[in-house]
Amino acid sequence: MLYFETTGYSYSQRRCESIVAWFIGKYLPRHKLDITINHRGLLREGVFGWCTAEGGCRPRVFDIELHNRMDVELYTKTLLHELWHVYQHVTGNLKEIRGKSLWKGIDHSDTDYSDLPWEIEAEKMEEILYNLYTA
Repeated sequence: MLYFETTGYSYSQRRCESIVAWFIGKYLPRHKLDITINHRGLLREGVFGWCTAEGGCRPRVFDIELHNRMDVELYTKTLLHELWHVYQHVTGNLKEIRGKSLWKGIDHSDTDYSDLPWEIEAEKMEEILYNLYTA
């Protein structure tokens, strides 16, 4: 079961819902998830999106924030990238425990952002997922 909410401005609600439905149906169809996607200006933060998990080592509640002024391709890839982080949390590969970021049980709290294994995997997967979604 998926509880899904989308908020914000200057985005296509239909596109957002279509991408989320496709991804969850393909990769997490049997999980009870609560996902909120907020679209807003993120220029000051210098990012296109991020994902926050709530609820311990196997969270089921996620907040995704997306920059609201991206072209269709970048929007789709960014949303798929953030949904892949949801997948990483749900499957237990990525965990936040007592302020530590763990990837497959290894603490990466002091690892540079560009070297984080979950980011490297999500960057690789966004292209694969985009090609699958648009096929």
